[in-house]
Amino acid sequence: MNRYLQRSLGIAALAATLVSASAVAAFPDKPVTFVVPSAAGGSPDVLSRLVTTQLAKDTGATVVVENRPGAAGNIGIALIKRAAADGYTIGYGNINTLAVNRSLFNKLPYDVDKDLTPVAHLFDLYNVLIVPAESPVTSVQDLIARAKAAPGKMSYGASGVGTTGHMGGELFKSMANVDVMFIPYNGGPAALQDLLGGRLDFTFVNSSEAVPLIKSGKVRALGVSSLKRLALLPEVPTLDESGLKGYETVAWGGVVAPKGTPPEVVDYLNKALVKALQVPEVRTGLAGLGAEPAGGTPADFQRLIDAETTKWRNIIDSAKIEKLD
Repeated sequence: MNRYLQRSLGIAALAATLVSASAVAAFPDKPVTFVVPSAAGGSPDVLSRLVTTQLAKDTGATVVVENRPGAAGNIGIALIKRAAADGYTIGYGNINTLAVNRSLFNKLPYDVDKDLTPVAHLFDLYNVLIVPAESPVTSVQDLIARAKAAPGKMSYGASGVGTTGHMGGELFKSMANVDVMFIPYNGGPAALQDLLGGRLDFTFVNSSEAVPLIKSGKVRALGVSSLKRLALLPEVPTLDESGLKGYETVAWGGVVAPKGTPPEVVDYLNKALVKALQVPEVRTGLAGLGAEPAGGTPADFQRLIDAETTKWRNIIDSAKIEKLD
């Protein structure tokens, strides 16, 4: 009986392997849905479409981008979670949906570890610390000195709680040991309007947004959030070299799939996405939006997610940021 059972189990395992291998060999043989958990036209959408357009060219697949904004990206990620684990529904995940939100929300409609599989790290974006052109602040150290001289009096804003502008500001406060007030806004344009109007002392914005403001003379750049200077703004020092050793805020983004997606399919998608990132037109498009191509294996992306989750959990806890429902 045991021998018969063993043989049956062996046959079943072989059959499952053959079915899996057959499915992978045929992949992709129907349209792939790529979920973007934000509105059409925003940075995540535009950046994702740059890569997925090339992915479609390289694989011959039809890639349909589906925008599912709402709830700080949680709605879109939940859609990916519920999809069949066959590689035909994948999507964009970033620092917010895969790391920050885990500590910021009381409850999420998904569990990053249990419900999602990392596929590829696509790109990194960095922020710029800016002040109004009329501000007397001339450097990062000057800003820190003024903030220490007037605890609780200075303010910065960002496009909502948990955004990279907010988290970058909290990291700045922690590392500089200053007390400044955070003001959340309903979108980046409103925060910039108040900055330009002198109602905010400083803010952190995406480098592609900062460049035209800097060139037009409307704002002054004090530092960038990367560990090395940006090609877009080579004259602007990093916060690290400005005295906040180790300061780095990266608005990274990548691709995830439902948990249980066959490893062979994940590997196929990873290699295809990394290949797409090497295409000159894609790299030029990313650079124009202030993004640097990343790459690496699914395991590399998992390590990034784990490290960033820990980093921002510590910042959120130390800043005593009230959790969201």
